[in-house]
Amino acid sequence: MFKEGQLVRVNLAGLQAGGVLFHAAVTDAIGNVVRQTSTEPSKYLIHLVFSFKGVNEVEVPEERVRAG
Repeated sequence: MFKEGQLVRVNLAGLQAGGVLFHAAVTDAIGNVVRQTSTEPSKYLIHLVFSFKGVNEVEVPEERVRAG
């Protein structure tokens, strides 16, 4: 389980968010946990340090998140 504000690394490869499809090379994006959005399955909203084509927040499954 991750805490709000925690620095994390996120694997975005193959995910789509806000009209942006993240390619295979985006496996180590840095961000902070905003909040947990779901428990079953466990998902988190992550505020990214760098914006990708205007997308700076993504919701990702817990298995794609690791401590930064």
